[in-house]
Amino acid sequence: QLQHMDYTAQLAWKRQLVVDNLERIGKLRVDGGGNSGKSKESNAGGSQTDSANDGGIVDGATVGAGVAHTDGILVRPTLGMDEPWRYRNKAQVPIGVTEGGLVGGFYARGSHRIIDMETCLIQHEDNDDVVRKVKDIGRELGISAYSEETGRGLLRHVVVKKAFRTGEMMVVLVTNGRDIPHLDAWIGSIREQLRDVVSICQNVNTQRTNVIFGGETRVLWGRDVIYDYIGDVQFAISARSFYQVNPAQTEVLYGKTVEYAGLTGNETVIDAYCGIGTISLFLAQHAAKVYGVEIVPEAIEDARANAKLNEMKNVVFEVGASEDVIPNWKEQGITADVIVVDPPRKGCDPRLLETILAMKPERVVYVSCNPSTLARDLRVLEDGGYKTVEVTPVDMFPHTVHVECTVRLERKDTAD
Repeated sequence: QLQHMDYTAQLAWKRQLVVDNLERIGKLRVDGGGNSGKSKESNAGGSQTDSANDGGIVDGATVGAGVAHTDGILVRPTLGMDEPWRYRNKAQVPIGVTEGGLVGGFYARGSHRIIDMETCLIQHEDNDDVVRKVKDIGRELGISAYSEETGRGLLRHVVVKKAFRTGEMMVVLVTNGRDIPHLDAWIGSIREQLRDVVSICQNVNTQRTNVIFGGETRVLWGRDVIYDYIGDVQFAISARSFYQVNPAQTEVLYGKTVEYAGLTGNETVIDAYCGIGTISLFLAQHAAKVYGVEIVPEAIEDARANAKLNEMKNVVFEVGASEDVIPNWKEQGITADVIVVDPPRKGCDPRLLETILAMKPERVVYVSCNPSTLARDLRVLEDGGYKTVEVTPVDMFPHTVHVECTVRLERKDTAD
């Protein structure tokens, strides 16, 4: 949505989006106020190397990039990318038929008509290449495409995952039924033409729905996972496991999260909405003990496997809703010095916010993908005794309207 804007302007726009939400929805006071998006601070450099060092902590007082920090919230310049193209490690391409030929690409706006696509400039080039060749092989073999109107046809989506650090790739064929004609020929052609592919999987989805994945996934050839790294932490990525799509900026985001957690190695940390354990394992490198909770059982299985993969024994993962599990932990005598939340776009469950306020950790770090629900939840935490100290927007999705934030909150009785 923002390709028409200079990248430095995109970063300033995203910072201002965060400021506007904090002020209008959260009724919070931001240092520099609503005009700060037009200031020199907002436009301070496009790359993370330029802006990551703007401001810092000097003798306990936070100093911004040219803005004196009083008692308002310091919103730092957006941390952007040196090269804001070709950053996505995952492609999910719907397949259809146009004029008798297999096509795959994007839906036309406001419709389910698929426009064939050869190149997407925010996808890694290898993802484009794999999608293109899988479509070509499908056409040669006469593979039918799924039709939403009739519910017939075989191939629904092609999903490709690329591990940036290791170079390994996975192809997932999402099909309307288990049987794939010419399967050996298809696998043989993919292996022959795409040497970096180490895993070919099939996901079966026979439901009349626009949800991509169905319940059954099986390996057609190779491994069931590919491996990648964020920082020094290794992750096993399966066909359906969630993994951040911009690994370079994920490292930036998680690094800032660890910084805001203020860990010395002695703390107990709770990671709510822990997913496959990405933030938990980052935190575990700097904390005494980390407890992660997530409502999706498969994600917790992945999280435990990733902890084992990295030989991290100071992490405990549990399945359940944060607002149910964390009070149970409290009853068992587990108290947190820091609570980290990384909720979905709808923000934190109100009961989780109540749980945080009851547990009274010294610090809360809020990782957000939606500035409006972030502002709403910060208002609740502020009213409950916390002070929002600092916010850093991170540009995880260049050229789109989305912006991630990581936020440091401190309990007012300790902050004062």
